Amino acid sequence: MTQGLLEGMPPEQTRAVLAHELAHIRNRDVLVSSIAAAIAGAISAIANVLQFSFLLGGQDEEDAGPLGWLGLLATLILAPIAAMLLQLAVSRQREYLADATAARLLGSGRPLADALETLERGAQAAPMAVNPAFASLYIANPLPRSGPAALFMTHPPIPERVRRLRAYDEALALAA
Repeated sequence: MTQGLLEGMPPEQTRAVLAHELAHIRNRDVLVSSIAAAIAGAISAIANVLQFSFLLGGQDEEDAGPLGWLGLLATLILAPIAAMLLQLAVSRQREYLADATAARLLGSGRPLADALETLERGAQAAPMAVNPAFASLYIANPLPRSGPAALFMTHPPIPERVRRLRAYDEALALAA
C-alpha cells in the first residue's frame, strides 16, 4: 500500500485493491508465471539449439539453400516473439482471474471496478514519462494501448476489466 493509494481512494476501493492482490497469492500466480517463463525460455533455447545446429551442423553452405536460411531467420525472429507473447497472454489472463477472485472474496465486483476506474482517471490526469521496461510495475498501464502495442501489455485494458466485473454483479443479481 502506498500513501498515494491510501489518500486517493475511499476505504472500500482500497479493500478491493488489496483483495485483488491477495487473489494473486491465492491463485498462485507467481508459480503460474514462473512456469510460463520456463516454457518461454525453453522455446527460446530450442530456437538457439536449432540455430547453432544449422550453423555448425556440418552442412555445406551450398546445401543449405535459401529456404534453410529463411527458416533460420524466421526461427531467430519468431521464436522469441512467440515466447514473449505467451508470457504476456498468461499475465493478462491471470489479471482477469485475480479480478474475478477478488469479486468473489468481496461479494461484488463493484468496489474493484470503481477502484480501477479511479486508477485509470488518475493515470490519464497525470500522465508520466515511463520507461517501457517498467510499465508492468504500474497498476494502470502508463503506455499507449492501441494497435500492435496492445499485444505487449502485461495487464488487460481497464475498460474490459471493469466490464467483466460489472457483468459479474449483473450475473449475481440475476441468480438472486
